[in-house]
Amino acid sequence: MKGMNFVSGHSKWHNIQKTKGAADAKRAQAFTKIAREMIVAVKEGGSGDPANNSRLATVIAKAKAANMPNDNIKRTIDKALGSGNTDNYERVTYEGYGVCGVAVIVEAMTDNRNRTASEVRHLFDKYGGNMGAAGCVSWSFDKKGVIVIDDEDEDLEEDAVMEDALEAGADDLVNDDGAFVVYTDPDSFNDVCAALEGKYKFDSAQIEMVPQNYVKITSEDDVKKFEKMIDLLEDDDDVQNVWHNWEE
Repeated sequence: MKGMNFVSGHSKWHNIQKTKGAADAKRAQAFTKIAREMIVAVKEGGSGDPANNSRLATVIAKAKAANMPNDNIKRTIDKALGSGNTDNYERVTYEGYGVCGVAVIVEAMTDNRNRTASEVRHLFDKYGGNMGAAGCVSWSFDKKGVIVIDDEDEDLEEDAVMEDALEAGADDLVNDDGAFVVYTDPDSFNDVCAALEGKYKFDSAQIEMVPQNYVKITSEDDVKKFEKMIDLLEDDDDVQNVWHNWEE
């Protein structure tokens, strides 16, 4: 199964490398976004127990891979279960194109759809893109569980990691510049995480939209425009994830 087309050119790991030394403010923002996702998962799943709430289990795996302290995780779940919690977030997804026709998917969690839609549309427009209708680009992405295992210091054996991953129920594993990227069906993601997390250090673990193909940006000016648009989208408090098919 190794080397299947849907995993070619995966660039998530390179993004992680760039942000490994992120400032405390960035980390705090990431924790805040994960906490929001956790609160929604508890409400939607009707339980604070990940064994009985698969959506919560998925968010907890993401939180642990991001080094969110266990105390933070517990506190967030307790807050979500509390009768005084009036947070009212809903999931919303925006799709569109950046410069050179690069497909972009923006996943948000918001308590004000109008505000978030306006902010996202503004950034698309400002940096040479355009926001489209629902479904305009998502057809060209596959929803996959993605676990990135750091091999910079571990000197792991690829065959052994592959065997462990496939035995745990993964679909594929790719060696990508100092990391092993494990791909799973979304329904198998939690089980694969549970089987691998005791053996390996995760750099990230989450459900992602993985492009079926990639687009090159031809000019340096357009690269800067696109990077700026993505950076500002990711900095927006309402935005949880930004997926795209730019071939970096």
